Amino acid sequence: MALQRMALHSSPKEILENRRQQDVLLRKTSFNLTMSQTRKKSSSEGETKPWTSFVNRFLSSSKLRSSKAKSRKESNDLETTDFQPSDETQKPAPLDTAKALSSEMGLELGCRMEKNEQFLQKLGKQAVDKGLDLNNCRLTTADVREMVALLPFLPDLEKLDISWNDFVGGTLPLITEQMHLVNKLKSLRLGSCRLTTDDVRALGQLLPVLQSLEVLDLSMNRNIGGSLNSIAQGLKSTSSLKVLKLQSCGLSQKSVTLLDAVFRYLSELRKLDLSCNKELGGGFEDSPAQLATLEHLEVLDLHQCSLTAGDVVSLTQVIPLLSHLQELDLSANQKMGSSSENLLSRLRFLPALKSLLISNCALERETFTALAEASIHLPALEVFNLSWNKCVGGNLKLLLETLKLSTSLQVLRLSSCSLVTEDVALLASVIQTGHLARLQKLDLSYNDSVCDAGWAIFCQNLWLLKELTELDISLRPSTFRDCGQWFRHLLCSVTRLPEITEIGMKRWILPPSLEEELECFDRDHRSSIRFDHGGCQ
Repeated sequence: MALQRMALHSSPKEILENRRQQDVLLRKTSFNLTMSQTRKKSSSEGETKPWTSFVNRFLSSSKLRSSKAKSRKESNDLETTDFQPSDETQKPAPLDTAKALSSEMGLELGCRMEKNEQFLQKLGKQAVDKGLDLNNCRLTTADVREMVALLPFLPDLEKLDISWNDFVGGTLPLITEQMHLVNKLKSLRLGSCRLTTDDVRALGQLLPVLQSLEVLDLSMNRNIGGSLNSIAQGLKSTSSLKVLKLQSCGLSQKSVTLLDAVFRYLSELRKLDLSCNKELGGGFEDSPAQLATLEHLEVLDLHQCSLTAGDVVSLTQVIPLLSHLQELDLSANQKMGSSSENLLSRLRFLPALKSLLISNCALERETFTALAEASIHLPALEVFNLSWNKCVGGNLKLLLETLKLSTSLQVLRLSSCSLVTEDVALLASVIQTGHLARLQKLDLSYNDSVCDAGWAIFCQNLWLLKELTELDISLRPSTFRDCGQWFRHLLCSVTRLPEITEIGMKRWILPPSLEEELECFDRDHRSSIRFDHGGCQ
């Protein structure tokens, strides 16, 4: 009240100075009382919780803002009453008011913190800074409601992952109602949540609010395809998006048209995953043009999309224009076999390509030849997967120049390629001349036509791959074969490979003498090398 009386007889300059001092005093008092109240609550329970715990880490900034906001409000209230006559006996002192409000706020925050900690402890989770990971926590509907109550206290949240929680489905409208309070969100993962049509619509309405969103993963939600228009409209407002994952979302030919209209708004997109949408085939025939506008795209995954010959023709005009592309997956599109010659030939225009996956595409000799010629021009190639393309067998010599020039190649997969003895001997000669020195993973499994002489030559040169960590020469599940003397060459080479951790050799039948040597090997290298000979007879 002394301040009020002073205000009535002071100059405007003095009044402003009094207000400033009062505001500072109230803010300090409010914040100190809040912290004190929270600490007293912890100590009264006989616990001393570190201030770096999960909820504290999130709430520290929001509590400070909330405390300051409360103080400013209290200060403004006092200012409006400074010039109004009032009965001193009816007005509590300003500091008493601040103390009461701060005490109440401290109790409320302390209670909320305790509940939040209990919620996370129940789920066996804790978070890293600005990230809440509830992936595969078997969330119930009640858990989702608790999480929703938590969101207003996490204004700085940047990453939210609630994937693989079936009961999230049907509750997304409840979640999105609070999501406007966490508009700094950069990553939202909702994979395999059984999202309903209403969930998808609610998400579409939310997306324009999330201006900072960089990662959106909706994979394995089959209802996305039928309501994709809602998502597509929302995506037009997410210009910062860098990763879009729609794997196994029930997308159709129409979905490609809807997405094509969105691509021009996603100039920052780096990764696009449309894989495992089997009804997508034919969708690229008439509308792939805007895909070319994704000039920063680095990863394109179209595996198992039932691409048609028409799709391949259209993609032939687009994919070579994606000059920053580093990973391309076209696997399990068997209709590509006879129609992809031009597409594969034009891959030479992607010098930044590091990973090329074309397994199980029913390639024919002509298309494989085009691929082999283009691969010579891919100096950055690190991962090359040609598995389950039978035409490679007997024609590995077409890749000879690529294997010699690929100084960056780390993973080579030729599983079930019908390789013959000459192919394995060729591979051995490439290794012998010092090429493939950086190879880390080599998969030659399910190539049952290679004779013992071929395996012997290969195993004798294997020790030169000093960076090799994994090798697989297993036989296909329906085949069992006697293991020849080349096995001793394999053991000898493995002992000279400093990085090797796993050898796959399933269904090879070992004679007693070799089995004894393998047992000795296992005893000597049990701590460093896993020799997987399951299925041996």
